[in-house]
Amino acid sequence: MQAIPTNQPEQQQENTPSPFLVIDRVTKDYPTPNGFNRVLDGIDLTVSQGEFVCIIGHSGCGKSTLLNMVSGFNQPTTGQVRLCDQPITEPGPDRMMVFQNYCLLPWKTAFDNVYLAVHSVFPHKTKAEKIALVKEHLELVGLTEAAHKKPHQLSGGMKQRVAIARALVIRPQVLILDEPFGALDAITKEELQEELLKIWREYRLTVLMITHDIDEALFLADRLVMMTNGPTAKIGEILKIPFPRPRIRSKILEDPAYYELRNYALDFLYHRFAHSENSCEEIETPSETQGKFALKMAGIVGGLAVAGMVGFGLFQTLGSKISQPQTPTPVEVPISN
Repeated sequence: MQAIPTNQPEQQQENTPSPFLVIDRVTKDYPTPNGFNRVLDGIDLTVSQGEFVCIIGHSGCGKSTLLNMVSGFNQPTTGQVRLCDQPITEPGPDRMMVFQNYCLLPWKTAFDNVYLAVHSVFPHKTKAEKIALVKEHLELVGLTEAAHKKPHQLSGGMKQRVAIARALVIRPQVLILDEPFGALDAITKEELQEELLKIWREYRLTVLMITHDIDEALFLADRLVMMTNGPTAKIGEILKIPFPRPRIRSKILEDPAYYELRNYALDFLYHRFAHSENSCEEIETPSETQGKFALKMAGIVGGLAVAGMVGFGLFQTLGSKISQPQTPTPVEVPISN
């Protein structure tokens, strides 16, 4: 499998359109009693409009930290994250995040959870228009019949469908997914993967997704970004996923290229950058902790802001401290013919 460098000569890029989402030389440091701990080191990634990109890596390599900077909940220590050439400095309705934990208001129905997002972002719309938007998106995720059920009456898959509907209803430019199917059983996970691809094709969203599931990434993504171990994690390699769309799972599983890519990714994660038993936490600053608590309280006490609702998922920033081998220059790896 031949590696192709991601950094193409500058003269080849002169006539290309402006990139959509750019992560430009981003580093992230957290203060500790022993000095600053560098979680991410020199992250460079450009995502095209309408592209589906998955990020994979061991726990503690800063994947969630990276997505939090794209969402605007966190800021880089150095470098910049830009959307449509504009720096991302705070959360906004042009970016919506779906977490592994469902983050639904437990005293509200599925309909009301989605309606709250519509009411927050589109206050100028009439009530009839808001209701129509909610119904449209609940139908999109197959929850019309469950619209008036509360979260405790829904299965895990149904709760995550509500969270996806709530994210999509405000028509974001970027959908950010932090292991959205990690807590689901295998059958439900595959069903939601199919639904996600259907929605992605219909809306032509730009998707940035964290997953620990290589098979999920190979089925969903256009590219798979593989992170090295943290601390001081980098982008190790980027795999181009060659399977045509629309994708049919059974056809992909019959393709020898699937197993070549899968084995290559497994070798990267479990041999070249194997997990270490040394533990390391991604540390939050006091201001970040207070900010996330404020977001949670905004959602509970009466915040109609979408940022308040999304803040429910930002209570855990966990990871494992892993030994750091020498890291390679990021490369894009196409599947060999």
